[in-house]
Parts: sequence; structure tokens; C-alpha cells
Amino acid sequence: MLERISVLNHASVKLTGEKFTVYIDPYGLSGAPHDADLILVTHSHFDHLSPEDIEKVRKPGAALVLPASEGAQAGGLGFGGEDLLLLKPGGRGAIRGVEIEGVASYNRNKPNHPKSNGWLGYVVTLNGLRYYIAGDTDDTLEARSVKCDVALVPVGGTYTTDAEEAAALVNAIRPRAAVPIHYGSIVGSQKDAERFLALLAPGIEGKRLL
Repeated sequence: MLERISVLNHASVKLTGEKFTVYIDPYGLSGAPHDADLILVTHSHFDHLSPEDIEKVRKPGAALVLPASEGAQAGGLGFGGEDLLLLKPGGRGAIRGVEIEGVASYNRNKPNHPKSNGWLGYVVTLNGLRYYIAGDTDDTLEARSVKCDVALVPVGGTYTTDAEEAAALVNAIRPRAAVPIHYGSIVGSQKDAERFLALLAPGIEGKRLL
């Protein structure tokens, strides 16, 4: 269930499907594999929307998914028409044969990610599994409504959930497995990831991939 997931850096995730390769928030990548069929961006902060890294992963015919509130960014990134899917919180769509749901991603008690911005986490259905990539969020009602097999959640604190908050969220939604992200680079450390894993409820497989 976790063997097709790579956490590349910070909050940058790669999902390898049987037919499609999906990147979420490519950032700070050392190589240029040009293997992405689909690129998802959760919001416009530099460590999530990186034009340089999008170019490193996109291959001819790749498609982009953005929050609808960031739709104006698409043209500058070279995407449009059938190569672009814009989602609002709670919205659903499919592109390149991949089903995607938008989940509101925001801070409840911090100013960095206002709910009014319409920024997103995503549930991606791939390989017959539902992967939830939470984006830069706190523990919210919308996040707790997610149904998924695998949850990839931020643990670095400061701008997002910390290890304790992330574990509380995951323990509430009860995925089969959970992976910590958003640490080790800009904010957070491996200790945060290990603390998160230690707090997971029995029956939830936890693994650090970064």
C-alpha cells in the first residue's frame, strides 16, 4: 500500500500508478525526470507551487490540478484547456482518468493559510486506493470528514498541524496507513515525524518516507 508512494522533499509527494504518475507540490527536486502525467498543487506558497519544479517533472501532455482560487496561475505555468482541472473545496473531478477530490485546507488559529483563500488538500484515487494529501492544514472538520486508505499529513507545526495534532486527525479518520510530510526542510524535523508515528492508534500502519 505504501510502496508506490515517494516523499521527495518537504511536502513533495510522488504517487506511482499502474498507468499514471502523479506529483503533488513538487519542490526542491534535484533531478528532472519528466515523468508526470498529472501535477497537483495545493496552494500558491513557494514551497508548494514551484514553476521550476513543475517543469522538471512534467512530460508532454501532462495535466495540472489547482485550487479554483489559483486558476490565474495556470496560464503562466503553461497549462489550459483539457490539460487543466480547477477544484473548489468539496469539489470533485477527473482528469487523465484519475479521480480527484478537493478538501479545504486551512489554519484555524494561525494566519498563514486562511480558509477564505480556498486552498486545498486532495484525495486521489489511484491503484484502487484513496490517498489523502492534506496540504498545509490544521485539524479541521473538513479534514476529519475525509475517507481514505492512506493519509499524508503535515507534522512540522508552525504553519500546519504539529505531530500531536496530525496524529489526532489521523486517529479520527482511521486510514489504513499514514505518512508524515512537511518537515525536515523549511520547518520541523525527523523527531516530529517519529513523534507522530508513535502517537498513531493501533491498527494504523505508520511509516516515515523522508
